[in-house]
Amino acid sequence: MKTQWKLAISAAVLLLAAQPAAAQSASVDHSKMAMSPTQTMTDGEIRKIDKDAGKVTIKHGEIKHMDMPPMTMVFAAGDKAMLDLVKVGDKVRFVAMQDNGRMVVTEIQAAK
Repeated sequence: MKTQWKLAISAAVLLLAAQPAAAQSASVDHSKMAMSPTQTMTDGEIRKIDKDAGKVTIKHGEIKHMDMPPMTMVFAAGDKAMLDLVKVGDKVRFVAMQDNGRMVVTEIQAAK
């Protein structure tokens, strides 16, 4: 039984090591990501932008798909380039999700 576990772990390590470096990137490839039907856009206002850290502080309404009440919080940007599209004070609509214990904005756009 121990030999089977060792083989399984070894195989998993080899598979992970064989992944291309691009697949391990921290940025989000939006061309391959579709918003789940349960994820909806949330209204918010940009309060702070930290481009170096890839973070944005948003005062937001209820995030329904996460059962989260309105509040102001810091999100990681799934793609740092999206931080160039907004400025402090902008009213926005965005999609957020949890990714390995951190809150990530995966889509952001100016509110209409």
